[in-house]
Amino acid sequence: MSTPWGYRPLNAREAPTWQLHPQTHAVRAGLARSGFGETSEALYLNSGFTYSTAEEAFDSFADETDHFLYSRFHNPTIAMFEQRLAAIEGADYCVATGSGMSAMFSSLACLVEQGDHVVASASMFSSCHVVITEFLPKWGVTFELVKGNDPSVWARALSKPTKAVFIETPSNPLMDIVDIAMVSDLAHKVGATVIVDNVMASPVLQKPLQLGADVVMYSATKHIDGQGRVLAGAILGSSSYIHEKLIPFTRHSGPSLSPFNAWVLVKSLETMHLRVERMVANAQLIAEYLEARSEIKAVRFPGLKSHPDYELAMKQMSGGGTTIGIEFIGDQSAVFTFMNRLRIIDISNNLGDSKSLITHPATSTHRRLTPEVQAEMGITPSVLRLSVGLEHSSDLIKDLDQALN
Repeated sequence: MSTPWGYRPLNAREAPTWQLHPQTHAVRAGLARSGFGETSEALYLNSGFTYSTAEEAFDSFADETDHFLYSRFHNPTIAMFEQRLAAIEGADYCVATGSGMSAMFSSLACLVEQGDHVVASASMFSSCHVVITEFLPKWGVTFELVKGNDPSVWARALSKPTKAVFIETPSNPLMDIVDIAMVSDLAHKVGATVIVDNVMASPVLQKPLQLGADVVMYSATKHIDGQGRVLAGAILGSSSYIHEKLIPFTRHSGPSLSPFNAWVLVKSLETMHLRVERMVANAQLIAEYLEARSEIKAVRFPGLKSHPDYELAMKQMSGGGTTIGIEFIGDQSAVFTFMNRLRIIDISNNLGDSKSLITHPATSTHRRLTPEVQAEMGITPSVLRLSVGLEHSSDLIKDLDQALN
């Protein structure tokens, strides 16, 4: 079933005649009330749907009538989440999945076949790296990883026929920035589809589709839920990509989101902008504090002028983000001692959460990568990733201060 995203007139009221702000979409888009007129969105916990006649079932499966078929394909609650997120992102359509990695894998897998070539940014989350460098080659798909933002290097990588380009910006965990507009322009010249992993920026801070990308994907587990409750993913793009490439793949491979998780996410979107904006403000203050500490070798945060791609980050993003890469002066033992002394900030491998979380990427999120690949990404035993939450910034700074002291 496919339905247009955006504001729906409710109770016979007319739709607004003006362009709505994304924050309004976050509360209103996709809202489909039942005959009971409930204020909160309904939760449809059903796996299947009935048909009034055999002919209606026939027409439904022939896509000749607009009818839900099966919750692995579509579901009213999941549809509300998809339409709401698409409205916020400014995309034609959205497909929700059961996790961020199922979204990442599906966004690429639906495009490639044996003999195809994929180009990707070199710095990325470890599971994304495994998909591109280990799984796709088993299908006969070649790849090339590109570091930095030199247009000549990207052009050289794209000089051979390329089916897809995968970009993670900012990257996890050291906040490397990729020039989305530049890469998209070069990729489109050779007919490649550009996919952007926008997890670290969130839909609030960066709009890859407006910068030239074709597809955006999320781990909705992060800022979209942002409260440590559910796993989910999302893929957004044009009508042709979604209906001709993605849905034929996801419909049969089944990376489905549960209706309950979709309902949680629908409610989460209502507060996403407020949460992310406060987290960004906290992260900026904490990054500035950490940069002044003698125990810290380097702080990687796009909102700091010391970031090597600060100007590009501020051009692409509306804020510095919620996550900070920290490199200590000292070995892994010293870093672990610091982590163990924290009293408020939790040790956890998640990010984008309302609670501040810290992790040691080399031994947690990126442990699957070889030491050589970790070193190439700048992930040393002295590196930590701090996801800044909604606690008061003064308490977070005091916690960091007492642990450092």
